[in-house]
Amino acid sequence: MSATSSVNTQYNNIVNAPASSDSISGPQQTLTQNDFLQLLVAQMENQDPLQPQSDTEMASQMAQFTSLTQTTAMSASLSDMQANSLIGTTVVLQQSNSQQTVSGVVQAVVSGAESSDGTPQIVVNGTAYDLSQVLSVTPTTTTSNQTSSSSSN
Repeated sequence: MSATSSVNTQYNNIVNAPASSDSISGPQQTLTQNDFLQLLVAQMENQDPLQPQSDTEMASQMAQFTSLTQTTAMSASLSDMQANSLIGTTVVLQQSNSQQTVSGVVQAVVSGAESSDGTPQIVVNGTAYDLSQVLSVTPTTTTSNQTSSSSSN
């Protein structure tokens, strides 16, 4: 088996592997950092010793990997900021697996780092919801019960 076909086989095994043991079926849609490292190791193990990969190609791949890592981290931060900006607003949410909606004031945010799937969730009426379930957002109106007092001179 040639080095190229071995790396291609490794790539196909990684890309076509199931995403997780959850109820999701079908091939994985994106490569993770771990997948990239597995491909890089397979490429290095199977390269022709008389014509190794050039150092500029390796540096280019590492730069792309670093860029991907930073973009992923920035995306997670932006999602957390978006969720935090909803605190105190009134939202209408689509309930999971039903056509029913629920409305309420966003009370808190569960950070993506703390949630089970890595995405931030908003807490409405004591229940956590994904941002993808938000149908509409409106400012929360509050009524003031202040009484004005006047002093006479």
